[in-house]
Amino acid sequence: MKRVISIMLCAVILLVPFCVSAVAEGELPVEVKAKAAVLMDQTTGKVLMKMNEHEKLYPASVTKIMSMLLVMEALDSKKIRLTDIVTTSPVAASKGGSQIWLKEGETMSVDELLRATAVYSANDACTALGEYVAGSDEAFVVMMNERAQQLGMKNTHFENCTGLDDDSENHLTTAYDIALMSRELMKHELIKEYTTIWMDSLRNGQTELVNTNKLIRFYNGATGLKTGTTNKAGCCVSATATRDGTSLIAVVMGSDNSKDRFEGAKAMLNWGFANYTSHTPQIDKTLIADVNIAMGEERTITPQIPPMTAVLIPKGREKDIVQKVEIAAEVEAPVEANQTLGTVTVSLDSEVLGKYNLVAPHYVDRLSFGTVFCRLLAVICKK
Repeated sequence: MKRVISIMLCAVILLVPFCVSAVAEGELPVEVKAKAAVLMDQTTGKVLMKMNEHEKLYPASVTKIMSMLLVMEALDSKKIRLTDIVTTSPVAASKGGSQIWLKEGETMSVDELLRATAVYSANDACTALGEYVAGSDEAFVVMMNERAQQLGMKNTHFENCTGLDDDSENHLTTAYDIALMSRELMKHELIKEYTTIWMDSLRNGQTELVNTNKLIRFYNGATGLKTGTTNKAGCCVSATATRDGTSLIAVVMGSDNSKDRFEGAKAMLNWGFANYTSHTPQIDKTLIADVNIAMGEERTITPQIPPMTAVLIPKGREKDIVQKVEIAAEVEAPVEANQTLGTVTVSLDSEVLGKYNLVAPHYVDRLSFGTVFCRLLAVICKK
């Protein structure tokens, strides 16, 4: 019996390093049944968990995140308006898959087409929007690829604005790249007015829209974003949610069924909200010393503390954040408004969470003859 126990103990000892290694290298601390996945903090872009995040895969209708981003940017720049009326082209009317059955020549507003795209993932509506923004479907796809490169989506190539891939071999992206464009889209507060709609209708109630993203109804804090399903892509989703000031993006690609993609996204989001929190550091003002001004109309200036942005940290670690303040002892006049006088670096466990500039709150001119004379006179009078 002792011999058996000894053998079992040896086996356990041999297995322990393997298990620790598996956890250390293991890409996900939760179960996600998919080909690839990423959990990203929306505010900072920090990746909290990942699995095959750079593997090129078909994204299906998750593609429309980029389409909607370009529409949002066109609205911001006043290139288009939500009230603009769009006439359906033959190209848009011919799109298959999920659609609202637009007919050639039929008109709808940008607002209506955006609702159809965001809520119902309508390919015809998305194509009509792209044509309206860029002039043609082809020109819009060029814009999509250019914007992808600008965002650092290094492993992405779009061939259309919808995600339809029956005739495509190179319409590919990655879980990481999807998280990048999702993060950019969510910077536009307006989009949440569309991506959080559960049910809606068009054509005076004749066309019903039900959100393809079931998390909008069933997940606390869900804010979007987009689902996608084709035979090549499997079931995909980019799910966004916000709780207690923390916003996360969970991307799941290549699940075998819709349930797996949603359960995977929920598991990642739950883990993220359970383990991390957004915290806005408060700079210790006692560490901010005045800066001397050589040859200035003012002798000193107090650096202005900038608005602090939230950082993502493990829950319960707020008191472990370290602040390092570096300020110039002296600067020479003239001092420009917003001129950098120093920096504050916020870190946790040697990881830099943020670096902020301490700036001059106002302009300080160089000494004039009159100011020099008055200062000399004041010194003489004191004597």
